[in-house]
Amino acid sequence: MRRMRVWAGRAAVCLVAGLVAIAAALPARAVEVQRVVSPGGIEAWLVESHAVPVIALEIAFRGGTAANPPGREGLANLVSTLLDEGAGDLDSAAFQERLTDGAIDLSFNAHADDFRGSLRTVTDNADDAFALLRLALTAPRFDADAIDRMKAGVLADIRRRVADPDWMARRAYFETAFPAHPYGRPSRGTAATLAAIGVGDLRSFVRDRFARDNLVIGVTGAITAEALAGVLDTVFGGLPAEAAPVAVPAIVPANDGRRLLVERAGPQSSMLLAQPGIARDDPDYYAAYVLNHILGGSGFTARLTEEVRQARGLTYGIYSYMALSRHAELLMIGSSLSNENVGEALAVVRGLWRDVAENGIRENELADAKTYLTGSFALNFTSTGAIARALVSMQLQDLGIDYLDQRNAQIEAVTLADVNRVAGALLMPDALSVVVVGTPGSGFEAETVVDSTALAARELAEDGGEL
Repeated sequence: MRRMRVWAGRAAVCLVAGLVAIAAALPARAVEVQRVVSPGGIEAWLVESHAVPVIALEIAFRGGTAANPPGREGLANLVSTLLDEGAGDLDSAAFQERLTDGAIDLSFNAHADDFRGSLRTVTDNADDAFALLRLALTAPRFDADAIDRMKAGVLADIRRRVADPDWMARRAYFETAFPAHPYGRPSRGTAATLAAIGVGDLRSFVRDRFARDNLVIGVTGAITAEALAGVLDTVFGGLPAEAAPVAVPAIVPANDGRRLLVERAGPQSSMLLAQPGIARDDPDYYAAYVLNHILGGSGFTARLTEEVRQARGLTYGIYSYMALSRHAELLMIGSSLSNENVGEALAVVRGLWRDVAENGIRENELADAKTYLTGSFALNFTSTGAIARALVSMQLQDLGIDYLDQRNAQIEAVTLADVNRVAGALLMPDALSVVVVGTPGSGFEAETVVDSTALAARELAEDGGEL
């Protein structure tokens, strides 16, 4: 289980203040992003600000949970829980004590396509913070007691998730839409795959993924480009030069309008719909981004909310979002509703999708969407860490170092003709795959039925078998 750290003293005050100070200084025009290259050739993007004595550093290694070997699902996630559980000559207690004493926030997370790390520190303790990060990446201990403790924590999290209908819907969809593909496997693993992971697997993951050619770095705060260049070599210079290749094929998710029911007792259902989306580097991406905001990304003013909730009272809430992965893209809809409303709500969603595909959206909707999306952009940077994370994402998605300056102009350039053309090509009402978790009324006819108890039991079976 993860520990809660209590910060105290001047270091904690400065660090908490730093979470908002730089973001508050972010003007309508984005701040300057510097490209910093160390003497050893390690690159980072930096937003320098000395308003408060705080530094936020974010990293990503390409290749996350999708790089887990078959039968070792959950490996990347387990590594992420163990890197701060002892490194070098510091066992778990000693490592955590150093973090606490220095008011240093260090954490790691495994995503489908990358493995990320986050560091927050006040400048007075920066040298110690950087030293601990270096140890975590280059000399993790993976002590037996820490492995057992973290496995138990992950397994407890899996037990909690398998009782969540939203998790059931996503799990059922992804394993159906991405059969025999890493995206279709459980990212946190199962009881069986966790039990199979040994210290050799953990060390292999670190050896194969943590390499300089595989590394992306974003930094925000009170550090100069010259000082950062030295830090980069000190912290990351000891990593291998090259990572092992990751063979994750591109895939187009199934878009055949399949209907899957996960039977679960209770008065309510969770519904998930999905269809192929659009790539981040597609010339029509921004038009699709604006379209999604109008359809289901804008809260109470969204078309989905107006038609399904406000006009007909069929749902407690409904929304859409664009799910971008390195090897697949999705346009997804989520909703929670009473069992008896599932069939009608699905028909309304398909009808809305067809209407917008054929007739487009209105000029006032486009104007309102542009106003919101450009005006709210700076609100994404609510902390130093958020800015550093954005710098990492910009690099991972090849957006260019001037993205913060150019993004709003890309939104403003979208025309009504662009959005309506993209709507006609992108929205596929008959191809929307549907997963319902619950006991829907007669208006929903499923092609495939799965028992929720069996789905949960499969994740928790120690032998990995179907129960």
